Amino acid sequence: MEGTDNKNEWSSSSWRKFAIKQQPEYKDSNAVERALEKVRALPPLVHPKEVETLKNYLALAAKKKMFLLQGGDCAERFVDCSKSPIENKFKILLQMSLIILWGSRTPVVRVARMAGQFAKPRTSNYETVNGEQVFSFKGDNINDFDVKKREPDPDRMVQAYFHSAATLNYIRAMITGGVADLHDPRAWTLDFVQKESTKKEYEGIIEKITEGLSFLDLIDQSRNDSLSKVEFFTSHEGLLLGYEEALTSQYKDQHYNLGAHFLWIGDRTRDIDGAHVEYFRGIANPIGIKLGPSTKEEDILRLLPILNPNREEGKLTLITRYGATNVEKLLPAHIAAVKSTGVPVLWICDPCHGNTETSPSGLKTRSLEKMTAELMATFQVHANEGSHLGGVHLEMTGDNVTECIGGSSELNHTQLSTNYETFCDPRLNYTQSLDIAFAISEQMQKRSKSQQ
Repeated sequence: MEGTDNKNEWSSSSWRKFAIKQQPEYKDSNAVERALEKVRALPPLVHPKEVETLKNYLALAAKKKMFLLQGGDCAERFVDCSKSPIENKFKILLQMSLIILWGSRTPVVRVARMAGQFAKPRTSNYETVNGEQVFSFKGDNINDFDVKKREPDPDRMVQAYFHSAATLNYIRAMITGGVADLHDPRAWTLDFVQKESTKKEYEGIIEKITEGLSFLDLIDQSRNDSLSKVEFFTSHEGLLLGYEEALTSQYKDQHYNLGAHFLWIGDRTRDIDGAHVEYFRGIANPIGIKLGPSTKEEDILRLLPILNPNREEGKLTLITRYGATNVEKLLPAHIAAVKSTGVPVLWICDPCHGNTETSPSGLKTRSLEKMTAELMATFQVHANEGSHLGGVHLEMTGDNVTECIGGSSELNHTQLSTNYETFCDPRLNYTQSLDIAFAISEQMQKRSKSQQ
């Protein structure tokens, strides 16, 4: 098998010559091709100029001039492609960005895990349910969560396109129509904050934010709404390569995946000689790589020149996911390895995946305290190493689910089953997402003052 180190000619289909992981086992290859042909014939979901705009913003984030807030569902569900879930995710990301902006005085670029984040890598293609071996659920663009409908269905790729298009269309409509409700403190729900002192602290900051928004309107009456021109980008893990290839097209002299503005390679698919690295090395989109405890320094030394050979700023984002207790042990060596390549990168922290645990009830969960600890430790290590943490990557929702423990809502293990909705990994709920935003805002504010 050819290695991606070799400077072979790239095409959107050259990945097919390489070993590949995490792909579904379809019974009918002709049905797969028919589905992909339908996707290829459909219009792009995003425009190359939007993709380039995001790339420029990420370059600024690497230079401390912006901050990347990336978040959304672990895996989107087709059933959630409706008005309320989309609005809630849009609103919480916007509110979080305002909190971070207020405290840090740093512009925030918002990138949602939305409009395409359907597929999820799994340990095995099969699992045992009630003593019977069935296909593992790999996301709504592959199969159904219902054990009776687990057979991978190629037509779900076509359905994924249309659900992505509908989601993106409503996001654009909300932006065009304005989001004036954020001026009203009642739009910021703090009902689940248990500690009165914390609630008052949050309310005080929110009041200042909403007053600031109103002031902007007063000094610029020409705008219908001070947030009507908010920019919002989409992202997903580029897992299902046949689908990603179908969404790839040439614009001028470059190839873009026009199914999203930003795509990333997961921790399980970043093999240097694998199909995913081969595909990602040729697209012009800004891309991310997940780095975890299994990442070796030599992997970084080889991967970065392959994925960003021209050392383009804003092109490559490294998403670290170590677990709270591993940051100080692993991150310094990874920073040193990156510096030695000379390849410019944006560092962001995913504090979710490395802190997943099993509750006494058997449900998968995450502790907000551990996630916050990983985030704060990552800020500190970057500062110690003369590097910079320029963003955060979160699995979260705008609804008050009960999937993660801790935070100002003081959610505990016994309450997880109250509203546990995820089909994959546990997500931060609305209140816990605000908790993270306030923690980031405070941390960035402290660091800004210490550097003055």
